[in-house]
Amino acid sequence: MMVAVSPEQRPSARVCPCMGSARPPKGYRRRQVSAALPLFVFLTLTAASLPANGSGREAPAGPAFPAFTPVKLGAASGVTKIVAGRAAALLYVPAGYRGNEPLPLLVMLHGAGGTSRGALDLVKSHADALGILVLAPKSRAETWDIIADGRLGPDEAALDALVRQASVDYAVDQRRIAIGGFSDGASYALAIGLARGDRFSDILAFSPGFAAVGAVAGTPAIFISHGTADRVLPIEACSRRIVPRLRRAGYGVRYEEFEGGHKVPAALAREALEAFVRRVEPRRKVAA
Repeated sequence: MMVAVSPEQRPSARVCPCMGSARPPKGYRRRQVSAALPLFVFLTLTAASLPANGSGREAPAGPAFPAFTPVKLGAASGVTKIVAGRAAALLYVPAGYRGNEPLPLLVMLHGAGGTSRGALDLVKSHADALGILVLAPKSRAETWDIIADGRLGPDEAALDALVRQASVDYAVDQRRIAIGGFSDGASYALAIGLARGDRFSDILAFSPGFAAVGAVAGTPAIFISHGTADRVLPIEACSRRIVPRLRRAGYGVRYEEFEGGHKVPAALAREALEAFVRRVEPRRKVAA
């Protein structure tokens, strides 16, 4: 599992001491359609508890997940399915994929009550142009485990297995694996991405509600966007608190506000994906 390893077992990790918990605030149980529920920000980060170099200009050194010779060379483009044990997810394969050139992979997480297909739809129009594989898992419950159950659990384990399986089946550039999401998916992307910044080069958080963190590792680059008229997760209580604390902790954060509500503007999605893809130079082609 992604963050089950203790700080003592993983020397690169740090423990965030604030409040002593890696879970969302008590009472953070909401549906996206319910703007009337109380909203909270829970960011257990301090500058002293995080790596000093948070610029995120380069992906972590070495392969994030085991490197494999891809099984599906010349696979057809479009939406397919990835299965890893009992876990399953949709995978979007961009047009022109041949398997002889490793491509960046984005793990895209849906919001509360959302679907894998809905998560794909937010970014797949850009995947062909930028050459990105997009993996879209589905939460076991209505939303992700840390929000539904107050702790990391089966969703985290499934996500880890699915990324590994995608790397077996397809040519994935291990230096460019991002985790992103919208709404609850953005909050979950921050939680997992900060905890496993040694595996994820980038975090793309579109309208997050909180960032719950226990142990952290690596220095992922972070992109956050939020609408100034968001009534589901108001910007003042959420991103305008999250972003300054991440920056004080040393992370490189690109933050964009836009006029609008709880959504992902296409232009900002494109900007976030372009920055992710161009983080490092593409790897050389491998033999087909």
